[in-house]
Amino acid sequence: EELVAAKKELFNLRFQNATNQLDNTSRIKEVRKNIARIQTMIVEKANAAE
Repeated sequence: EELVAAKKELFNLRFQNATNQLDNTSRIKEVRKNIARIQTMIVEKANAAE
């Protein structure tokens, strides 16, 4: 659920950046790291369940 929301936010940020409407470009990097964190947590939970 959080992963889907983060990916949507990243898409919107990229779109704004492409149309030169994005002021804070460092937000893209933050969202990408957040997505990686969420994916890591998902993998760890899957490995713990095995």
